[in-house]
This record gives sequence, C-alpha cells and structure tokens, in this order.
Amino acid sequence: MTNDSTNFDLSRRKLLAGLGAVGVASAGAGLGTTAYFNDTETFAGNSLTAGELNLLVDWQQTYDFGNGHTFINAHPDHDGDGEQSISDGDGGQIKYSDYVDIDDPDSTGENLPILNCDNIPPIDEADFRTDPVTGNQMDTLVQLTDVKPGDEGEITFSLHLCDNPGYVWMQADNVSESEGVDTDPELAVDTPDGGDLAQFINAKLWYDADCDNVRDEAEPADIMLTLDFSGSMLYRQYTGVVSEDPITVGPDNFSETTKIDLVELAAKEFVQYLDAQNADVQVGIAYFDGERNGDTEPRTGILQPMTSDLSVVDASLNGLRQKLANVVSGGAGSTPFDGDGSPDPNTLASGGIATGTFIGEGIDDAQAELALNGRPGIKAVNIVLSDGESFNGTGSTSFSSPQDAATDARSSSPSPATDLYTVSVGSANDSILQDMAGAATSPGDDPQFFYDVDDPVVIPTVFGVLASQFVAEKIIMEDSLDNVLAALSSGNGIPLDGNILTMYDELEDPAADEDRDAFEGNGLMYCIGLDWELPFEVGNVIQGDTLAFDLGFYTEQERHNDGAGVSA
Repeated sequence: MTNDSTNFDLSRRKLLAGLGAVGVASAGAGLGTTAYFNDTETFAGNSLTAGELNLLVDWQQTYDFGNGHTFINAHPDHDGDGEQSISDGDGGQIKYSDYVDIDDPDSTGENLPILNCDNIPPIDEADFRTDPVTGNQMDTLVQLTDVKPGDEGEITFSLHLCDNPGYVWMQADNVSESEGVDTDPELAVDTPDGGDLAQFINAKLWYDADCDNVRDEAEPADIMLTLDFSGSMLYRQYTGVVSEDPITVGPDNFSETTKIDLVELAAKEFVQYLDAQNADVQVGIAYFDGERNGDTEPRTGILQPMTSDLSVVDASLNGLRQKLANVVSGGAGSTPFDGDGSPDPNTLASGGIATGTFIGEGIDDAQAELALNGRPGIKAVNIVLSDGESFNGTGSTSFSSPQDAATDARSSSPSPATDLYTVSVGSANDSILQDMAGAATSPGDDPQFFYDVDDPVVIPTVFGVLASQFVAEKIIMEDSLDNVLAALSSGNGIPLDGNILTMYDELEDPAADEDRDAFEGNGLMYCIGLDWELPFEVGNVIQGDTLAFDLGFYTEQERHNDGAGVSA
C-alpha cells in the first residue's frame, strides 16, 4: 500500500451485512437444536485507502429443513416473498427463478444478472422475512430458530464494484461460542466447557460462477471462440489502439496495447486455464471481418478447427496482430495465413483494408465447425466477441442478419443447439449483441449470456468469468465452520481473486501475489457462495451450545496498492 493514504470509515455501501450468531438452544427431542444468524453492516476499525470505492452486494438465501431448498430471504426482493426480484416497471417482475440453468437439474435459478450499480437498493432496505419453520420474524440476514441435524442452508452473494477497481477480502469478526443452556441429554455426553457447535457444522466457501446457489461440478463442452478480425481491433486510425502502455502477449512485446492484443491475451489465458484444470472440452477458433472492392464474399473462416489438444489451440492464438492484418489486407480470399498484412497499428498496407463486419457469417462458420467436429450429446458453446456493428464492406455481397444467425445457432435445427455468449467491446452494437445472446433453444436476449465491456482492458477478466463455466466451480475453503471462521478472522480475512484464470491460492499465497487480480470496477458481477450443513450424525453434544459471528466484505482501491491490505 502507499504510505500517503487517506483513511475513511467503511459505510454500508462498502460492507455487506454479516452472517452471525448461530445460536443453538434446547429443542426437546434429544437431537433438537435452534439456531439463528444475524447481520452487521460495519466492523469497527476497518478503513479503506484514498479513492472512492462503492461495493454493492445482493444475495439469495435458501434453507433445507427437510423439504428441499426453499427461499428464505433475498436482496433485492421487491415483493417480500423471499425470492430475489425487482419490478419490471410494467406491473410485472423479474425474478431469480426466471434464470434457471436448464442443464443443471439441481439449479433453482441465479442471482439476477440484470442487477447493477443503479438498481441495487441499500442494505437497510432489505426484507429478512420470517423463519419458515417457526414463523418468527427475522430482523437479521439469517435468523433460524429451530435448526436440526440434517438441515443445511446456502447464501450466494453477488458483488458489484461500481467505481474504481478494488481488491476484495472476505472477513469474519466477533466470533464467540458458549455452552448456552445445558440440557440433560447434552450433559450426558458433553462437559460444560464451551460450545462445540462450530466444529460440527460443515462449511464450504466457493466462487459461484453462475450465481445459482449450487456448487457445480465440471461439464463437458465443445467451445468455439468467434473473434472480430476487423481493422478497428488493431489500427490506430480505426480506434484499435486503446493504451500507450507496452504489453507482452505470448512471445511478443509491443510498445502499445491494441484490442486484438487483449483478445489474444484473454483467449490464451482461457485456453491455458482449461488445460490446467483438465477440462473435458474441445476448443476451436473462428474469425470474421468484412470485404473490399473486388470481393464477392466476406472474409470469415476457421482459424483453428476444434480439438481437445489445447496446446495446439494455444499456439494458434500466437501472433493475432499479424493474422488479423493478413485477413484485412491483400486481395479477395485473404486468410490469416497469407503473410501479406502490416501488423503495425500505426500504418496500413497500401491500398487500405477490407471494411465491414460480418458477424452473422462468422457465427455460421463457427456453427458449421460445431456440427462437423462436435461430440454427440455434448454441450455446444459459441463465444462471440465484436467491437463494431455488423455492416457491409465495399464488396458486392450483402451481410446476413447476425440475429438470424444467432437464432439458428441456438435452435435445435440445424444442430447442434448452442449456448451463445456475446462480448461487446466498447461497441455501438450492444443491443444487437444482447439480442443474440442466450442458452441453447432459448429465444435469446438473455443478460446472463451478454457481457458489455466499455473498457477493453476488462476483456481478460470477462474470459476468466467465461472459463469458470466449463470447470468445477473453485472451492476457496471446505472445512468445519470453526476453521472457516478462523481463516476469515485472521489478519485481513481471506483475499479473493478477481480473475479465476490466474492460479492463485487464497489460503496459501500472499495477498500481494502477482497471480491475484483486483475486481474490476465496471459493475461486473462476481458471486461467492457459502454453504453450511449440520450433519445427521451430530447428537446431543451440541444441545444448548451457541455460536455467534459477523461476516463482511472489505475492499480497497487497486490503484497505488499491491493488494497486501491494511497492515496490522
């Protein structure tokens, strides 16, 4: 951290209300216990360094007390029924269960992907509802008053940094345990020497990539990356240069940063991460540009056929500057492998370049590759990235509708029905790309599948979020609740990683490790899941025991800080 920082007290918009006070008392039946969790909005003594940070949090909580997971409370919850929802402004509502993962039978939905820094209410407007077992009013985040062995609960928190990027920690505080009320059944098996509850509760903390309140295992997938190879991704005169900062991508070093550099970096990290995780995937790459005078068809095609050998895919992503330049330069039929283009973003090949952006044709090429080399019964995925509107170049062809191409890709005929993710990079094309996005067989226009990237620097983070869809969701810690609370209470708490593509160990690596990334400050949604379970085999030893704790999130700005956190 810098030594000249200015400190500010944390406010409710920077810390989430905590989980707390799992209190267990006698409930009569020998194994019976009661429990509740409460919340706090600040931790005394916490501070953040100079700069305006705005961390907003929403959540969905579920509880299984023998009847399956049911909604307990959520934020926001405009109608107070326990299920996360907001008004649609037309007398209806948009709710959590509208976003069911059709490929996951255990999924109930996901935290609303349309929530952002403009529509998340302050925490003091949260409705905590009533205990579903006892009917008692809950005035804190979780306050369950008749928990029994075999019960379990889960909360997925959605984090949104609205202003500057920031490092985020998850913390616990005010942890306390006691015997509470000693009952005869407990005294028969336990001595009154302090509470035992925390060590008997199993807890799991993980990155809930799809925000669905379920820790998902890996699922096989065939994936096409469909990339914009138009001149605006590289050349300065077409806004291709996004920064004068140098960048190293694979074997290449450049004195400035272009959009295609960030795409190459992100795509290589995407592929390398899936390879390191031994993901059961095939990956291929399609590209699309436009056309120029004399062309009779757009310059689109397959850069790399789908393969399970991800080292081959990684190698094919080297030198995207040159490959893009080859496509947009030269005569009709130019391909990434011609070698006839100038990769210098400050110059153009004589005679100019092909113009236009044929997104629909690029999707069609990717879909043909999925049909040709995809595996039967395996989920098909197409990730489409573009920085411009789909439009004709100067040749003689007319581009097809990208929405129609996307509809065909999502549909079951022609096969395969494909999940279509779209990434809009500083584009005027946002509405079209969002219309295109959606799950296989869906009508599209699904914000869950659309990423609006105003700053191209965020592209690698978006690819990190996407990569997490194809591997088992990363567990941060799985242990007894007392050990999880100990880790959250130690020092600054558990440092969270804003980019899952980096090989960062939250429990073993230092907070300032180079593999730990800040969370982007553009409102991108990140989700953290916390699951707890009181096993069936726990007996009278916990009767009357009490456990209390607070839980929160802390953030400090990335700029001028290295992620080490506040010194003790």
